[in-house]
Amino acid sequence: MPLPAGTTQVQPAVSFTVPSVARVLIVGASRGIGLGLVDVHLDEGWLVHATTRDGSAPRDHPGLTAHWLDVRDSDQLQTLVSELDEPVDRIIHNAGILRASRSDLMEVNAVAPIRVVETLLGARSLRHGGTVAIMTSQMGSRRGRSGSLGDYGDSKAALNDEFRRRCGRWGEAGAIAVVIHPGWVQTDMGGRAAALTVAESVAGVKKVLDDLTHADHGKFLSWDGRSHPW
Repeated sequence: MPLPAGTTQVQPAVSFTVPSVARVLIVGASRGIGLGLVDVHLDEGWLVHATTRDGSAPRDHPGLTAHWLDVRDSDQLQTLVSELDEPVDRIIHNAGILRASRSDLMEVNAVAPIRVVETLLGARSLRHGGTVAIMTSQMGSRRGRSGSLGDYGDSKAALNDEFRRRCGRWGEAGAIAVVIHPGWVQTDMGGRAAALTVAESVAGVKKVLDDLTHADHGKFLSWDGRSHPW
């Protein structure tokens, strides 16, 4: 799945001493899991850069900086890069859609996350040894099967496939990168019958990210830290 022309080459992440206050960039933070990730990081003293499609701040908090980003818009992505005043310690790509045309699902769920991460790594927006997490789904897990998983599942499977192709270079650039299934969560996408609250899911996801080591690079993990089959 080739990226659009103009994608920047991945560069080694910037190496520097981690400041006393850690920084995270959360892409897709207006509601649901993304907003929950904003809250759990703010609660633990992180400085949070959060993107929303209209640029509005998802929370009124002195530790939060809001950025305008539609993940399909390369110009907005370059603006985001220019607005990050120093490298972050963590990048979480959460933006995604459930109901749309197959082409839109592929663009937003499969192509855009890879393009966003590669652009940020190419701009050295992540410190050396920092973490990258892309939200995927168990619905994109083939478990050795062939055939379609449905449009949404196919988009997440395509994301997983492209992540596996590119994560080696991301590791060489200094990132520890994983894809994470956040669980079946009570959001607009997951529905009220889902097994997990947003608070439960994001607390688990953050713990997984806090505990990552270089040995975890390239893995497909669940919100509770277990390895997930591809």
